[in-house]
Amino acid sequence: MKDVAPVGQFEQLVLTAILTLGENAYGVTIHAKVESISSAKSVARGAVYATLDRMEDKGLISSRLSDPVKERGGRSRRYYRLEKTGEKALRESVQTAQRLHEILARNWKGLRWKPLQR
Repeated sequence: MKDVAPVGQFEQLVLTAILTLGENAYGVTIHAKVESISSAKSVARGAVYATLDRMEDKGLISSRLSDPVKERGGRSRRYYRLEKTGEKALRESVQTAQRLHEILARNWKGLRWKPLQR
């Protein structure tokens, strides 16, 4: 598998939303999940859709159209799923965040904020 370029924080949120939604990952549900897991008060739907398009172009995710949905006036939904490269990018992001947390936790002296205790 080729090296995966690092993903940004918003891409991490979208990838995490797709991962947690599983078979129910389509635009509206992804947007709602991103809003629920982000610290932002609101997230523009257009930002989510632009990110989905960009990540699909990068090969991090793939999509498929559903059969027409009666509730949508006979239009299809576009469902998304993580590809191996998307899983790898998300895993590498988590590992980087864990390393940063470990380093910062050892060096809090003089800083005005402390890590969250879980």
